[in-house]
Amino acid sequence: MDWITNWLANSAIVQDIITLAKPATFNLYFALISIPLGFPFAMLLALGKNSKNRILSTLSKAYIYAFRGSPLFIQFFMFYSFALSLNRSLWKPWGIDEIVLHPLFLGPLVLVLNTSAYAAEIFYGVMRTVPNGQIEAARAIGMNRWQEFWSVTWPNTIRLAWPAYTNEVVFLFHATALVYFTLPVINDQKDLMNKAGELFEKDYNVFLHFSVAALYFVAISMFIFFTFGLVQKYLSRHIRKEERQKFRFKPNYMR
Repeated sequence: MDWITNWLANSAIVQDIITLAKPATFNLYFALISIPLGFPFAMLLALGKNSKNRILSTLSKAYIYAFRGSPLFIQFFMFYSFALSLNRSLWKPWGIDEIVLHPLFLGPLVLVLNTSAYAAEIFYGVMRTVPNGQIEAARAIGMNRWQEFWSVTWPNTIRLAWPAYTNEVVFLFHATALVYFTLPVINDQKDLMNKAGELFEKDYNVFLHFSVAALYFVAISMFIFFTFGLVQKYLSRHIRKEERQKFRFKPNYMR
């Protein structure tokens, strides 16, 4: 067993896995902050776009179009430049400049604004496919609009949109790699890609460091798929097993 211990102690892969463990927590932080905040905001945007109020609908459509139509990389630059331009006149006099301009605040903020637009389009599309028969049945028994929403529209929307929303959550987690590419790195707060780049500059072993970083992304993404799959199973518990939507982990090579 001594050779196994020595191999683990001297293995470059193991050392990289240990070294990149802390940077991975920053990617997790950005995702764990953005997902719970982006979800309700996305639902509000979807309701706004689906609203009969023309002003509310137009504003929601404009917001969704703007954030879905521009690269996230540019959005980080734009918001950081905007926040920086207000530093002397607004943030510094209030004493909150270090908070507003900090990547741990500004990063999740931009991610929330971005993912809410994509998720809102998913929820809006599903809202339009809710069975009319169920809505008519709810109205027939005297439900008001809020009762109709909570009893019919909301459960159907969440259940049908969940697989697509799961993909959006995974894409959001992958997008956390852009935070420290656009925002300043403070102290030793580096995420997976930044730390892998720093290790690469020392020995130029591009395959080792970035492969280990990729393994972290794959492992966490698989955990997200598994966790959200359990939620999907719970949401579909009333449907016959053979009719449920399933998450596929095995590639489908033949169609």
